[in-house]
Parts: sequence; structure tokens; C-alpha cells
Amino acid sequence: MAVQAYVLFKVSLGTEREVCRKIVEFDEVLVADTIYGEYDVIAKVSVPGLEALEEFLSEKIRSVPGVVLTSTMIIAREYVGKTRRIKK
Repeated sequence: MAVQAYVLFKVSLGTEREVCRKIVEFDEVLVADTIYGEYDVIAKVSVPGLEALEEFLSEKIRSVPGVVLTSTMIIAREYVGKTRRIKK
């Protein structure tokens, strides 16, 4: 069963854009955004299962330069609005 999750990142000062550029290269990452608040970056990811999520986080994400801390929120159920705006 496919697993989708949000991964929240704290990154080194000034590396937000670099981290986003790097993580969107991974096939598992659907979208990555810089954000304001307690965390600096958020990514929505999709993997085949929980083992794949653990491997993705420990092998790929934590090896990205600038990543200081991650927090992962597994999606239980997704609701989609009537109109979905696509970013260019």
C-alpha cells in the first residue's frame, strides 16, 4: 500500500532554496516548498510502503547538505478541493 507523508525540515541558515532544489530531484518527492514558521521547508512525498519511507528518510533526505532536522507526518486521509491551482 502506498504511503504519502509530509516531511518538515529545519535547515541551516540560508540553505532553504538549495535544499528544495536537491530534494525535488528524488522520485519520491511530489512537491517541496519553503515556508515561514518553526520549520523552513515542507515536502510531500509518496513511497510504496513504510519500509520505503524509512529508507528514503534515512538514506536520501538525511544525507542532503543543510538538513538539520526532519519531522514526518504520515497522511491518514486526503481531501481535495473543487479547484486545484497548479503552480508554474
